Amino acid sequence: MDTQKDTMIKTIIGRYPKKDSAVMPVMQYLQKKNNNRLDDRAVETAAKAIGCSKSKIYGIATYYTMFNTQPVGKFHLQVDTCVPGFLHGADEILEHLEKKLGIKTGETTKDGMFTLGAVQDLGSCATGPVIQVNDRYFENMTIKKTDALIDALKSGKEPENDPSMTVISKCGILLNDRTKKDCRTLAFYKGNGGYQSLKKALSLKPEQIVAEVKEAGIRGRGGAGFPAGTKWTFLPKNDPRPVYLICNADEGEPGTFKDRQIMEFNPHLLVEGIAISAFALSAKKAFIYIRGEFDWIADILDTAIEEAKKDGQLNHVDIIVHRGGGSYVCGDETAQIESLEGKRGNPRVKPPFPANFGLYGCPTVVNNVETLSCVPYVVQNGVAAFQKIGVSNNFGPKIFGVSGHVNKPGIFEYPMGTPLKEILEAAGGVKGKLKGVIVGGLSVAILTAKEAEGLNMDYDSCAKAGTALGSGGIMVINDTVSIPELALRTIEFYHHESCGQCVPCREGSLVIEHKLHDIVEGKGKMEDIDLILHLTKNIRGLTLCPTGEAFAVPIQAMVSKFRPEFEALVKR
Repeated sequence: MDTQKDTMIKTIIGRYPKKDSAVMPVMQYLQKKNNNRLDDRAVETAAKAIGCSKSKIYGIATYYTMFNTQPVGKFHLQVDTCVPGFLHGADEILEHLEKKLGIKTGETTKDGMFTLGAVQDLGSCATGPVIQVNDRYFENMTIKKTDALIDALKSGKEPENDPSMTVISKCGILLNDRTKKDCRTLAFYKGNGGYQSLKKALSLKPEQIVAEVKEAGIRGRGGAGFPAGTKWTFLPKNDPRPVYLICNADEGEPGTFKDRQIMEFNPHLLVEGIAISAFALSAKKAFIYIRGEFDWIADILDTAIEEAKKDGQLNHVDIIVHRGGGSYVCGDETAQIESLEGKRGNPRVKPPFPANFGLYGCPTVVNNVETLSCVPYVVQNGVAAFQKIGVSNNFGPKIFGVSGHVNKPGIFEYPMGTPLKEILEAAGGVKGKLKGVIVGGLSVAILTAKEAEGLNMDYDSCAKAGTALGSGGIMVINDTVSIPELALRTIEFYHHESCGQCVPCREGSLVIEHKLHDIVEGKGKMEDIDLILHLTKNIRGLTLCPTGEAFAVPIQAMVSKFRPEFEALVKR
């Protein structure tokens, strides 16, 4: 091992309380240094550095999708063909690339320059189609832009990315003015009142902050809507073990791209939220577990943390940005903890719950990016001010991401409880005739156009309508879309992302995918529809993490509410 590489690996390992937690960062570093491949030599180097077997390193590498154990081209092109990408025309981009490069998906050009792949959700839902080139995104792609990208890469250049979309903030709390070039900087943040909340928090007792957050009723913005303050009170009292805070920034739910907006353009808001929360919980170490595909955003967070450190804002807590390896299941808090401990991201059996037995067997709190980013406002302005935003039991601002068939897809920060109609109007209105809408990310039940009428976007209203607010990822579907094809795309994602630990999820998703594929291809039988409904009904509640329910709920709703479309394909 050369000296520079050895020094870097030791630095990476030194950041973590436990050596095993550094296994993925070390593997990621070695892959980048080895032409985007984790070959046998790199596996051996990682194993030696961590002090584990090569089989453990290989087991981790084959679990997470971002590790390449086989050779890939100089430019690894990956097109996001999941549901938002599908709605935005990603299939046409992928087909065009196959023709232009003269290869099929999964192949590499003879000169070794390009490898072409299709991936499941890159968190770029309003700016699709998106092509990931190694660790860079190219968004809002067209056939013309795709040709220009390939030609530029061949000539040794890279065009600029175009991440443009509609951005509207009615609350002015979570989204900042991204038109300013310095919007990510400490100076910009402090110039707009940043870190005053932390200053106030540090003058209070930790239990006062916990009580205030609980009274404010900040419901978890990751999807479940569980009150954050109540979650904090689950930590054991007078426990000698260290407390850990984990910010869940894995954001892998299709249709969801809200957390990215905070981290990419307003990183100090999140840093301040973590700093306040860590003080309230007496956590000396905090982690931001960010999805690995957001590599450039992780760099932005690292920069913000260093700025805050130098400014004396983080004397009480050490914040580590930890990049994931590509796994939807790691959005589950126990799977995320397993991943942070340097393992395959398989969910744990509960109980025990993370509040008592979490990271390294210690008390742990896991909160979402948007949740933690609400904390500074509560501390600075008080409970009453926070509860003036939104509606009863659903307080505060909420970021809604709108993708699919609207004229102006984008990101919208509105008070909780805002009518769906108002948000869609802000997104330029529906493009064509509305057929259905998914309001909380792909894992919630689709609503028909009629069911969506009069819907308010808060947890309780969505539950009453037979769906869920979830992450607030709104996907709009017009009447050009085949619901059976949409259902197939949905189950393809969840089957691909199943960790395989639970039989109902592993085998159930496989069978449903096969049956839906047969139906879409005109090879299905009428009893296949009933079998799909039977499976989705019986899978719910039988898996260690929410993934089983995450596909059972939407598939059941699509088949039940649009059954004539499925039957028409069978009869064909």
